[in-house]
Amino acid sequence: MSQDQIKYKQISAKVVGSNVVVFRLEDETMVKVYVDIARVGVAVDRKNPDGTPIYNFSTALRFGTQTKDKTFYAPAPPMPTKSTDDKKGDQAYMT
Repeated sequence: MSQDQIKYKQISAKVVGSNVVVFRLEDETMVKVYVDIARVGVAVDRKNPDGTPIYNFSTALRFGTQTKDKTFYAPAPPMPTKSTDDKKGDQAYMT
């Protein structure tokens, strides 16, 4: 194995407290920042010079905003097309 690589054992992590930090901007918009650990590992074949474990983290950040007036825009749903009442599968079975 190359000296440039470290072997890690994947370990689990759980949230202690909250993973959300909330900021209020000058225009009264609320910004929520969600922090998650996607993956964490501890080195199995190496330690720091002081003897402490070496960890490798992969994190994920997600942002959410809420304006003061709580309005937002979304695409309009598609308009219905020609009637489908005459579909053969929708007609009663006749013998």
